[in-house]
Amino acid sequence: MARTVTLKFLFFIAVVSSAAAQKVKYKDIYALLSTKQYESAEPFLNRYLKETTDNPSAYLYKGIIFQEKASKDDLLKQTARMQANMDSAIMFYDIAYKGITEKELKKNGEYYTAYNRRDLRTGEFGVTLSDIQYDLEKRKEGLRERKDRIRMVKHYFQLADTLYIKSRALYVTLQKDYPGERELYLRADDQLVKKLGVLSVRFDSCVKAFDQYRSASAIIGKTGYDQTLEGKEITNFATEGTSAPDFYANKVVLWDYATFASRIKHGIETDILPMRQHLITYDAEINKLREKLSSEQVSVRSDLTTLIDRLLMEQLKKYDQSPLPMELFSLKIANLEYRSILIEQKSRTDTSSVHARIEMARQALASVVRLDSLSAHLLARNVDSLVLDYPHFVKDTYGSGEVVKAFVRTTSEFAAGAQREEQARLSGLTEQMRWIVNGADSIPLFVGNAHSKYRPLVVIDERYSAGLHYADSLSPSGYLYSINAARTPEVKVTFPVEKACFSEGRLKSSKALSFSDTAGHLYYVLIYSEQLDQDNKINATLAKIYKSDGLAWSMNYKLAFLPSELQFTTLTGEVTILGGNGEQTTMDKSGKVKN
Repeated sequence: MARTVTLKFLFFIAVVSSAAAQKVKYKDIYALLSTKQYESAEPFLNRYLKETTDNPSAYLYKGIIFQEKASKDDLLKQTARMQANMDSAIMFYDIAYKGITEKELKKNGEYYTAYNRRDLRTGEFGVTLSDIQYDLEKRKEGLRERKDRIRMVKHYFQLADTLYIKSRALYVTLQKDYPGERELYLRADDQLVKKLGVLSVRFDSCVKAFDQYRSASAIIGKTGYDQTLEGKEITNFATEGTSAPDFYANKVVLWDYATFASRIKHGIETDILPMRQHLITYDAEINKLREKLSSEQVSVRSDLTTLIDRLLMEQLKKYDQSPLPMELFSLKIANLEYRSILIEQKSRTDTSSVHARIEMARQALASVVRLDSLSAHLLARNVDSLVLDYPHFVKDTYGSGEVVKAFVRTTSEFAAGAQREEQARLSGLTEQMRWIVNGADSIPLFVGNAHSKYRPLVVIDERYSAGLHYADSLSPSGYLYSINAARTPEVKVTFPVEKACFSEGRLKSSKALSFSDTAGHLYYVLIYSEQLDQDNKINATLAKIYKSDGLAWSMNYKLAFLPSELQFTTLTGEVTILGGNGEQTTMDKSGKVKN
């Protein structure tokens, strides 16, 4: 069959080519039309219809050709052409309908064999005018109905596309206005909330339009498209959400603007907006404490402890890891803490204790160092940029960003000056710990000060110090001073020593041993010279001292060994000088040597 059709077509071409100047015969064209070779037949049919206008069969097939063309057009990309082809098909069907009569069927019945069917009454095959007319009516009705449905499909498709383009455009404007999601939250205003609402509704409408497009497509039937819609979450506002989708793809992937907008809008309305008022109220409470401290000169540290709002900090840090308001609050609170510490220290009753004063100085220094650190941290940040994230807070609490910067700068300068003062205070007190003050004299509690006339040979931490005192280089004497927290001695005793043995020139060979009871009521000091005398003896002076009565006695001895320890016997009151090799010399309670 296919071979026969091909041969007919080739024969037809040969005939037409050989008689190009002659009129095209419809029966030759019909050979192609009847075998549905419409594409091949159409040029000849067009030529034929230019010359012949009274052949309804030719118009019928012209309508069929346009209907075939419409069925091959892309419903979405070639909608206008499809509809034009359908309109043309309807037009040619109308012309054919009017021209096909009983007379036409009797005259040219061979051109309508496609409608040939058995008559149920007679059992004979034939073509009836009513069958042709019914078919043409159905074709026209089907084309009009399909055209309306295509119009509806294209409407919803274009609506979905347009709504998405508008959603994307609105999203892009948000990206231009706000550097990131953090700024979306922090800089939000009524206008932004409104835009987010529009974005959400617009995208939802896009999805609904796409659903309606799919429903309308299903009614038509075969359209060449079987699409699904998939929403893609926006996880990075700054970098995502701007790429354009392919609306003709089998799976249309759209950025889910509605979920994004709803999430941001919810955060703004439930957290950010209430939090703004909370921040302003919190700042006002801190300012009240500052006024209380300044006017009443009382510490507010206990009030600050109850003021700290951990929940507010946690809520704000969901949107900003280093929120400007909280840093300003920390700066204000640190300032109040430091000033409160100074007020508290003024009322301390134990300030004569150098230990207590050092502890207070350390506490104050630690507090002001924190204040300095906080202010330096803020100064290092771009405050001009930070204030943009908190316009409402800045306006209601400081008035402007310039005032915020001035506050941080002033606080930093104050902290730097206070830190220098506290460091100097601590250094002075630390140095004071190294001296005992007795009237105009200062007795060092460390070895190596060549400028002092007091040279400690033994220092028992926080109990007493003993050594040699030089009124001049040739006039030494022994001394013992007790050590207390105020560095003002309760026990202060001097005693004579052998001048020749303990002159300043022989200080390096001078050593000391000591003993005191636990209560600090009784002291023994042994000062000796490691340098042997002409008799190969060790020259030593032993002093017995009471806290209540001062010096009890001091005696000079010549020892046959180098002392290493003093040992006191409570029951007898005797003191024994021990040597490193087991040697010993014992004195009774009056200082006499016992054999």
